[in-house]
Amino acid sequence: MLRRFLQSFRYAGRGLLRLLREERSFRVQTFIAAVVLILIGVFPLRIWEVIVVILSIVMVLILEILNSVVERLVDALKPRIHPYVEVIKDMMAGAVLIASLGAVIVGLIIFVPYLLDSIRNL
Repeated sequence: MLRRFLQSFRYAGRGLLRLLREERSFRVQTFIAAVVLILIGVFPLRIWEVIVVILSIVMVLILEILNSVVERLVDALKPRIHPYVEVIKDMMAGAVLIASLGAVIVGLIIFVPYLLDSIRNL
Protein backbone atom coordinates (compact mmCIF):
# COMPACT_ATOMS: atom_id res chain seq x y z
CA MET A 1 0.00 0.00 0.00
CA LEU A 2 2.79 2.44 0.89
CA ARG A 3 4.61 1.38 -2.25
CA ARG A 4 1.61 2.26 -4.44
CA PHE A 5 1.25 5.59 -2.63
CA LEU A 6 4.91 6.46 -3.25
CA GLN A 7 4.58 5.30 -6.86
CA SER A 8 1.77 7.85 -7.37
CA PHE A 9 4.19 10.62 -6.34
CA ARG A 10 6.66 9.33 -8.91
CA TYR A 11 4.02 9.46 -11.65
CA ALA A 12 2.98 12.98 -10.61
CA GLY A 13 6.60 14.13 -10.60
CA ARG A 14 7.13 12.63 -14.03
CA GLY A 15 4.06 14.49 -15.30
CA LEU A 16 5.27 17.79 -13.87
CA LEU A 17 8.72 17.30 -15.40
CA ARG A 18 7.12 16.61 -18.77
CA LEU A 19 5.09 19.82 -18.45
CA LEU A 20 8.22 21.80 -17.61
CA ARG A 21 10.09 20.30 -20.58
CA GLU A 22 7.34 20.53 -23.17
CA GLU A 23 5.03 23.41 -22.24
CA ARG A 24 6.51 26.90 -22.53
CA SER A 25 3.50 28.56 -20.88
CA PHE A 26 3.84 26.29 -17.85
CA ARG A 27 7.54 27.14 -17.57
CA VAL A 28 6.79 30.88 -17.71
CA GLN A 29 4.01 30.60 -15.15
CA THR A 30 6.18 28.47 -12.86
CA PHE A 31 8.97 31.07 -13.06
CA ILE A 32 6.53 33.88 -12.22
CA ALA A 33 5.16 31.79 -9.35
CA ALA A 34 8.70 31.34 -7.99
CA VAL A 35 9.31 35.10 -8.15
CA VAL A 36 6.03 35.76 -6.33
CA LEU A 37 6.90 33.17 -3.66
CA ILE A 38 10.20 35.00 -3.12
CA LEU A 39 8.27 38.26 -2.75
CA ILE A 40 6.10 36.58 -0.10
CA GLY A 41 9.30 35.98 1.84
CA VAL A 42 10.56 39.54 1.31
CA PHE A 43 7.48 41.48 2.36
CA PRO A 44 5.69 41.12 5.71
CA LEU A 45 2.39 39.90 4.27
CA ARG A 46 -0.51 39.03 6.52
CA ILE A 47 -1.45 35.37 6.60
CA TRP A 48 -4.64 35.92 4.60
CA GLU A 49 -2.62 37.70 1.90
CA VAL A 50 -0.22 34.78 1.68
CA ILE A 51 -3.13 32.36 1.40
CA VAL A 52 -4.82 34.38 -1.36
CA VAL A 53 -1.57 34.68 -3.34
CA ILE A 54 -0.78 30.97 -3.02
CA LEU A 55 -4.33 30.00 -4.02
CA SER A 56 -4.05 32.29 -7.06
CA ILE A 57 -0.77 30.65 -8.08
CA VAL A 58 -2.21 27.16 -7.65
CA MET A 59 -5.34 28.09 -9.63
CA VAL A 60 -3.31 29.35 -12.60
CA LEU A 61 -0.94 26.38 -12.63
CA ILE A 62 -3.75 23.84 -12.37
CA LEU A 63 -5.68 25.51 -15.19
CA GLU A 64 -2.56 25.52 -17.35
CA ILE A 65 -2.11 21.80 -16.68
CA LEU A 66 -5.76 21.16 -17.57
CA ASN A 67 -5.31 23.25 -20.71
CA SER A 68 -2.35 21.11 -21.76
CA VAL A 69 -4.26 17.90 -21.02
CA VAL A 70 -7.34 19.01 -22.96
CA GLU A 71 -5.21 20.10 -25.93
CA ARG A 72 -3.51 16.71 -26.13
CA LEU A 73 -6.72 14.80 -25.58
CA VAL A 74 -8.60 16.75 -28.26
CA ASP A 75 -5.70 16.31 -30.69
CA ALA A 76 -5.75 12.57 -30.04
CA LEU A 77 -9.50 12.23 -30.49
CA LYS A 78 -10.09 14.60 -33.38
CA PRO A 79 -7.57 15.81 -35.92
CA ARG A 80 -6.87 19.55 -36.09
CA ILE A 81 -9.10 19.68 -39.16
CA HIS A 82 -12.30 19.56 -37.10
CA PRO A 83 -13.58 23.05 -36.20
CA TYR A 84 -14.48 22.00 -32.63
CA VAL A 85 -10.81 21.36 -31.85
CA GLU A 86 -9.97 25.02 -32.36
CA VAL A 87 -13.00 26.14 -30.34
CA ILE A 88 -12.18 23.84 -27.42
CA LYS A 89 -8.54 24.93 -27.36
CA ASP A 90 -9.52 28.60 -27.52
CA MET A 91 -11.98 28.17 -24.65
CA MET A 92 -9.35 26.50 -22.47
CA ALA A 93 -6.84 29.23 -23.32
CA GLY A 94 -9.51 31.77 -22.35
CA ALA A 95 -9.95 30.08 -18.97
CA VAL A 96 -6.21 30.24 -18.34
CA LEU A 97 -6.16 33.89 -19.42
CA ILE A 98 -8.97 34.83 -17.02
CA ALA A 99 -7.26 33.03 -14.14
CA SER A 100 -3.92 34.66 -14.98
CA LEU A 101 -5.43 38.15 -15.17
CA GLY A 102 -7.24 37.54 -11.89
CA ALA A 103 -3.98 36.43 -10.28
CA VAL A 104 -2.20 39.53 -11.58
CA ILE A 105 -4.93 41.78 -10.17
CA VAL A 106 -4.78 40.01 -6.80
CA GLY A 107 -0.98 40.30 -6.82
CA LEU A 108 -1.11 44.01 -7.60
CA ILE A 109 -3.69 44.70 -4.90
CA ILE A 110 -1.60 42.86 -2.32
CA PHE A 111 1.97 43.76 -3.33
CA VAL A 112 1.74 47.37 -4.55
CA PRO A 113 1.20 48.85 -1.05
CA TYR A 114 4.24 46.94 0.23
CA LEU A 115 6.32 48.07 -2.74
CA LEU A 116 5.26 51.70 -2.23
CA ASP A 117 6.11 51.51 1.48
CA SER A 118 9.53 50.11 0.61
CA ILE A 119 10.16 52.92 -1.88
CA ARG A 120 9.08 55.56 0.64
CA ASN A 121 11.43 54.11 3.27
CA LEU A 122 14.51 54.28 1.05
